[in-house]
Amino acid sequence: MADLFSSPPAGSEGPLADRMRPRTLDDVIGQDHIVGPGRLLRRAIQADRLSSVIFYGPPGTGKTSLARVIANTTKSAFESLNAVLSGIKDIREAIDRSDERRRLYGRRTILFVDEVHRWNKAQQDALLPWVENGTVILIGATTENPFFEVNRALVSRSRIFQLKPLSAGALWETARRTLLDRERGYGQWRVGFAEGALEHLVEVAGGDARSLLNAMELAIETSLPPAEAPAQISSWPPPPGTEIAVSFEAAEESIQRRAVLYDRDGDYHFDTISAFIKSVRGSDPDAALYWLAKMVRAGEDPSFIFRRMIILAMEDVGLADPGAITVVLSCAEAFDRIGFPEGNFPLSQACLYLAAAPKSNTTMSFFDAMKEVEKEDAEVPGHLRDASRDKESFGHGEGYIYPHAYRDHWAAQQYLPWSLRGKTFYVPSRMGYEGRIREEILRKRELQAAIVLGGDAGDQEILSWSALSKGREGWFKRLESGRSARLLADRDAVFAAAAAARHDRILIPEANDGLLLWEALRRAPEGLTAALVDTGEAREALIRYAEVLDESEQPQIALSGPQFPGLPSPEEAEALFGASGFDRILMREPWKRGFGPGGAEALPAMRAFAEAARRLLVREGRLVLLKTPPVLGERISRILESSGTDNCSGGAAAGLLNRLKKVEEAFFTAADTGSGGWTWTGETLETAFSVCFEITVTLLEAQEERLLTERDLSSWFDTEKSRWGKHVAAALGDDFGVLKSMMQDRAKEGPVLWRWKSLLVTGRPK
Repeated sequence: MADLFSSPPAGSEGPLADRMRPRTLDDVIGQDHIVGPGRLLRRAIQADRLSSVIFYGPPGTGKTSLARVIANTTKSAFESLNAVLSGIKDIREAIDRSDERRRLYGRRTILFVDEVHRWNKAQQDALLPWVENGTVILIGATTENPFFEVNRALVSRSRIFQLKPLSAGALWETARRTLLDRERGYGQWRVGFAEGALEHLVEVAGGDARSLLNAMELAIETSLPPAEAPAQISSWPPPPGTEIAVSFEAAEESIQRRAVLYDRDGDYHFDTISAFIKSVRGSDPDAALYWLAKMVRAGEDPSFIFRRMIILAMEDVGLADPGAITVVLSCAEAFDRIGFPEGNFPLSQACLYLAAAPKSNTTMSFFDAMKEVEKEDAEVPGHLRDASRDKESFGHGEGYIYPHAYRDHWAAQQYLPWSLRGKTFYVPSRMGYEGRIREEILRKRELQAAIVLGGDAGDQEILSWSALSKGREGWFKRLESGRSARLLADRDAVFAAAAAARHDRILIPEANDGLLLWEALRRAPEGLTAALVDTGEAREALIRYAEVLDESEQPQIALSGPQFPGLPSPEEAEALFGASGFDRILMREPWKRGFGPGGAEALPAMRAFAEAARRLLVREGRLVLLKTPPVLGERISRILESSGTDNCSGGAAAGLLNRLKKVEEAFFTAADTGSGGWTWTGETLETAFSVCFEITVTLLEAQEERLLTERDLSSWFDTEKSRWGKHVAAALGDDFGVLKSMMQDRAKEGPVLWRWKSLLVTGRPK
């Protein structure tokens, strides 16, 4: 148990890959997405508050090294097992020691299990209760997808961290440290590589640090100076200061051609077929042939490859080339007759045909129809029912139009249930065969819609609403649900523009409502979610909501500064959140309190905010904010006009509405009506932020049904408290009362369609 985590001896004792393992977090090379500054795992290790985790990734990416760092950092006892060599007896012995430490000394135990997927279900089940009751904290390491190869119960009680192959830069840094390290590496000698030799090792290592270090060890320790006698080559190490030259040939011999990394029952099997399918779908014949060759070289079952190509011919090529399925089936039949090696030809022919074919996934429209069926099992319209059985009794089939009796063998009529009139599932693409039939399908659909939707209601249900009906409460519930959907739509728009990764550090200023905060936690579980609120009450409320999460998973919530813009400096952010830079800054409806007494202060204030945000964002970061300025909001004049209100004699109503339009336009564009937010447009925000950011402003249109309550009307038409009411009353005089009466009458008629526009601003630092 202790051998894995004991410090390796200095000098040449022990393999180089083991000697060069990192000892602290700062020694770790690569994997910044999980152990970089401010990341969740780094914070948990530094605070010694680690919960059960599973490290998943290819060989040589640092899974065992991270376990060693934890062993060197934690105050807990550390046990280690190798699933290949250990059984239930070893598990029980480790558990007994852990339980004794907890009972007698109150000390936690961290149990590291290497190759945890090698244990069978019974062995994994034997560990489960002790992980669940806290006797041990599990650190598992596996090269296989834990969601498939590890007990689901263990996975559900652990956080999964995926390690990625090291980049070329990380491998170069590994090699550099090895050549300079006098204690564990080759810093005592003057090691030099021929041109291209070290580059070759880094390239062929393919993201595997262990492979690189093993190759360097072999190349260096067999490349003694030419003056050395052959018999002395085995006498490593040479005297300190000896010059060692590694030739390109020695580098090539030290890292032979790698075996194809492929497990027919594991991740590499699924990852490779996924890469193949995506390459064909992306119409890249070169990449498709490469992944096909890799599967064939690794011994993949050809019937499996053909099965996936048959599915692809219907799912991704579809009606863009209806002949694709015939070609693939013919190639599959040809392979069955001739087998390998000539069978490579039908495999490659099917692959190349699909990769070169036009693409369409319109067959997926079936699943849209399936969702509609699951939502509502609508009745078959009477004219489509079977007339052979029930025509005389029920009139089934009456009114059906027989298409073959018409020119072109087609006639417009309703085929969908009445409740789904006008519903569209299939939209033909513009590719290949579908592109040729597209115009005809759309033409017929347009004619059908014009005739069917323009006719009588038929047996369609007619809905009505009355202010006095019992359905009023239901209307309120429906409208409230609509407002919730609007909030979710705003949230989704912000995160779609943000494109946040799982390991991103996200800062959310003005996060009082928590709408973006919780979604950020879901989108970036392995990163950092930090929030700024402007009141202590809001902070306490959000903290209470977060108490259900583990301590290491909770967001970092702090009070913003009292002065605008309320964003911390990088130094303050480091003190508050443990990170001085962020990958994303996200805001929804910011600056609700405005910038000051007049609109003139808005632009410089927004510029100050932009400069503060720029200092907090990393180079490739992104700022996203969604704002709905009043100038882009709804107008009372539009509501009345769209309702056809005519409560005044003659043309008086129309004249009043025309006056109201001008009055409202003047109100919403006047700089002194608000605190700078009334008159904002996309140009305003672009001007303010373009100094520091490359800005994109998108206009989002929205609408919802809304009931106008007496409370709404009272607040709008209050000439003392409402700026709008005061302004409009002064402009309209006695007609202001008439306007209020018109709105009261409109409110009694039922919901209004409330429309507005929002600005979605996306900025990248310059």
